[in-house]
Amino acid sequence: MAKSQWSFKSATELSAALAAKKVSAVELAEDAIGRIERHDDKINAICVRDFTRGLEAARAADAARARGETGALLGLPLTVKESYNIAGLPTTWGFPAQKDFVPPEDALSISRVKQAGGVILGKTNVPVGLGDWQSYNEIYGVTNNPFDLGRTPGGSSGGSSAALAAGYGPLSLGSDIGGSLRVPAFHCGVYAHKPTFALVPSRGHTPPPMPPLPFDRDLAVIGPMARSAADLALLLDVIAGPDAMEAGKAYTLALPAPRHRELKNFRVLVLDSDPVMPASATVRAEIEKLAANLGKAGVTVTRESPLLPDFAASTRLYMRMLMSFLAASFQPEIYAGAQAAAAKLSPGDKSLAAERLRGIALGHRDWLFADGARARLRAQWRELFRTFDAVICPVMPTPAYPHDHSDDQEARRINVDGKDFVYVDQLAWPGIATLPGLPATAIPLGLSAEGLPVGVQIVGPWLEDRTPLKLAELIEREFGGFVPPPMFDD
Repeated sequence: MAKSQWSFKSATELSAALAAKKVSAVELAEDAIGRIERHDDKINAICVRDFTRGLEAARAADAARARGETGALLGLPLTVKESYNIAGLPTTWGFPAQKDFVPPEDALSISRVKQAGGVILGKTNVPVGLGDWQSYNEIYGVTNNPFDLGRTPGGSSGGSSAALAAGYGPLSLGSDIGGSLRVPAFHCGVYAHKPTFALVPSRGHTPPPMPPLPFDRDLAVIGPMARSAADLALLLDVIAGPDAMEAGKAYTLALPAPRHRELKNFRVLVLDSDPVMPASATVRAEIEKLAANLGKAGVTVTRESPLLPDFAASTRLYMRMLMSFLAASFQPEIYAGAQAAAAKLSPGDKSLAAERLRGIALGHRDWLFADGARARLRAQWRELFRTFDAVICPVMPTPAYPHDHSDDQEARRINVDGKDFVYVDQLAWPGIATLPGLPATAIPLGLSAEGLPVGVQIVGPWLEDRTPLKLAELIEREFGGFVPPPMFDD
């Protein structure tokens, strides 16, 4: 069965085709299922298949359309990160002890997708605890990058990015606290949007076997992934909005319109590297190319500004606050060991590894001081966005790297142009948007000499998600976007 004309179309294009009766929801579901059955033994993106219910939903969508009904996602096939609760399907977060946990109800975002007519075909693979930029676990195995099967597709939404790149439907849902939407999008050449913090309620995106109650998960968000920039807003509009169970906690969907609708009106600050976590020559070259193209299109491009918050200081703060949050779920013996190691740190040790250890051992008083520093950081970003509409910067320092499943991530190394850096220090670039809670859209720019995707993230102002989304859409329209992986372009 060869690739159909629909396999790599965007959700927007497929919606138009469905409305014009050029294709049915069942045909789209069958096309995506066929691709999964042909290709996923090599990629292993779909860890839980739900084809029977997916086809039932597709038939229901066709019947609804025949009755004249509409819906933002009506009849569109999509996948969902394994970490979302879907009634009747396992939710494990990669933990072997939770391999038999099956939630009785859908996550709120899943309910909204279904209400909008989305056709869910399955769940996508993740690393254990969603804690890696590689996607593997003992339950479901290793997910491979469709552009090079020996390399990571990214994580923790790596199954979703690989599924999108391989043509398993035009949309997916992921999550992000350390780049888990943006990093896999970067490594697989697709699009993702990390929403403003708390814009999308996360009830039901919960580690098993915890009950799906609304609660504050500092720094963490859930969001859309797609093969086209415009599709991100389509899915975001479906899942965003307040949760009735936590009135007043989540923001309404009355987001401001994008600041501009034409490229020539945008004011952009472009960063291509930083000593904290240098970007490779490959990444810098693509950013330089984009900056030049934007300049030719009339965009006001600035390369440095005193308004930009100190990247080294904010990265150290991010490491502390991130690990303070994550350490709450550590096993007692691991937590105790980290506390002991933190106590031995020299006060002058400002390495990012030291800051991560300090974060694990952070007491409540010190956390409140850190939170105050974050408030000041947010104020700095607000001031910056009086002058600029967006900041364009790296997502990660290098294109996708070979699988490395060694247990101690702190002992792993990432090679950037011949020099080794601590693997976990790559958190620096995702953290630029995560710590202040800003929206950030990951977009592809092209392929490296090795045929691996390269991209950037567009960081926007607080609650102005539509500004980086619109800029991403305009860049795609003007300069191109997703390119199918040659091995699976059939």
